Amino acid sequence: MPEHAPELRIADADRDRAIERLHAAATEGRLDHDELGERVSGALAARTQAQLDALTADLPGLPAPRPDRSIALRQRTASFLVPNVVCIAVWAATGAGAFWPGWVLLGTGIAFAVFLIRFVLGVEDDERSHD
Repeated sequence: MPEHAPELRIADADRDRAIERLHAAATEGRLDHDELGERVSGALAARTQAQLDALTADLPGLPAPRPDRSIALRQRTASFLVPNVVCIAVWAATGAGAFWPGWVLLGTGIAFAVFLIRFVLGVEDDERSHD
């Protein structure tokens, strides 16, 4: 049987998603306060998917969630730290003469700084391909 068949009974999570969608529509100005209250009450009383669908049929869907950017930040941070820590450890283990790992820090630091600036400003990599 399909997962969203109209005759299926719904769970609290389904009601919560519908109420979230209704609140988003009200925030956008698509529903007034009274209509929001009526529809939320209807969502809380709904027992089937068809009843929930009727409450949100005239509303656009929720926007797609933004991808988790923290993974990219952790990967780039590790890519910066690992070679630099290794070079500093080798430098320290070999007598700590002139600080040659500074050259590695400089190169990787510039690349990491560019990444951080783009990350903080929200610039996506796809924009590079737009010529």
